[in-house]
Amino acid sequence: MRVLVTGATGFVASALIPMLACRGHHVRAAVRRPGAFPVPDTAAVGDIGPETDWSRALEGIDAVVHLAARVHQAEEPGDAAAALGLHRRVNREGTRRLAEAAAAAGVRRMVLVSTIKAVTENGAEDAVTDETPPRPSSPYGISKLEAEQALEAVAARTGLEQVVVRPPLVYGPGVGANFRQLMELCRRAPPLPFGAIRNRRSLVYVGNLAGAIAACVEHRDAPGRRFLVHDGPVLSTPDLIRAIARALGRPARLFGVPPPLLGAAFGLIGRGDAFDRLAASLELDDRAIRKTLGWEPLWSQEDALRTTAEWFNAATGP
Repeated sequence: MRVLVTGATGFVASALIPMLACRGHHVRAAVRRPGAFPVPDTAAVGDIGPETDWSRALEGIDAVVHLAARVHQAEEPGDAAAALGLHRRVNREGTRRLAEAAAAAGVRRMVLVSTIKAVTENGAEDAVTDETPPRPSSPYGISKLEAEQALEAVAARTGLEQVVVRPPLVYGPGVGANFRQLMELCRRAPPLPFGAIRNRRSLVYVGNLAGAIAACVEHRDAPGRRFLVHDGPVLSTPDLIRAIARALGRPARLFGVPPPLLGAAFGLIGRGDAFDRLAASLELDDRAIRKTLGWEPLWSQEDALRTTAEWFNAATGP
């Protein structure tokens, strides 16, 4: 097929584009500005939003994978309504515009890469399934759920096949943000007070996510579904720190502080959100994508963490 990938210079696209090419698809990359060429067939579309002109990018395309999105920005407005408005413009209205343009251009299928934050943030008591009622709370999560709903509405009206993928935290070579910071912390190997945390969290390696997205592009039973996806093994925060430290060849120096005391300490320094990410559970049940599409992770979690550690060491030096 001829597949358009938006957000083509991003982290997930760096794994997805080669995988689609290896599976025999022709990939066209959509980028915001001229000058970036992830693949020879690249179209600059400008900013993503309700006025984006997709006509050149969609010409002759069979399927779209929509990765481009607004995530939390360092310069996020302090006003919650203003922040939500910015996210909605890119994530909800940008998705609606692309879906309508794709349907008008005769595109057969659109795969939206959403997020588990469209369902819940942190602290889910039970494993999240494809049927868990969504209760997003952040501007990003709310706008991504609305993006899913916008795509579904266009699909119902036009016949465009639509698929939604909801990954948890994604890691792998090139990862940034919180996971990269955790790797740097593990490499320094200071004593860490997280040994008493007993949470359960799901992660997905970027290569495994790319394989799941490719399956959603290709499989005849994918349309109309929302799929969760993760590596398989569920880790606690101490387990994750030990696994990263082992992959980096460093010791994991963990000691236990009761989580309520640890949470209070984080709150006193204004980092309660960071404690939530460290201590809360967010376990996913991805049996639906495995059963419906026959998808299985291409990389074991151990191999994926080792590959990520090797990239991190090479990228940052001793």
